[in-house]
Amino acid sequence: MTTRPAARSTSRPRSAARVLLGAFMTLAGVGHLTFQRQEFQAQVPTWLPVNRDAVVLGSGVLEVAFGLAMLSGRRQRTVGLALAAFFVLIFPGNVSQYVSRQSAFGLDTDQKRLTRLFFQPVLVAWALWSTGALQRQGAGGGRRED
Repeated sequence: MTTRPAARSTSRPRSAARVLLGAFMTLAGVGHLTFQRQEFQAQVPTWLPVNRDAVVLGSGVLEVAFGLAMLSGRRQRTVGLALAAFFVLIFPGNVSQYVSRQSAFGLDTDQKRLTRLFFQPVLVAWALWSTGALQRQGAGGGRRED
């Protein structure tokens, strides 16, 4: 009796997209903690009654953790769902940057800041797709490619 090898949970393009997003998140997290710390403070909503630097440092730690988790390839579905939720939770910071006309990262016009808002759903979709987070579970707990 021969056994068939288990099907891969994600395709090569998905894995490449996951690794790319993981690298991006790790770099962004390091940027929060070091060389882009002040720029990221422009995205902390002005109405949020907290220390802006503390928010930037905390989100930086989370982004490094998400990046490394994406790179590891472990618990992809869980990591993908959590990262997508993170992108949704930080969206008010992008809106605040637009509304309060805060310049950072070359987003120095209303048009550029508005355009940036439309990339947040892309990041959510990227996290979900690259990890297979929305794939249905097949019999025996394995993922089915749809």
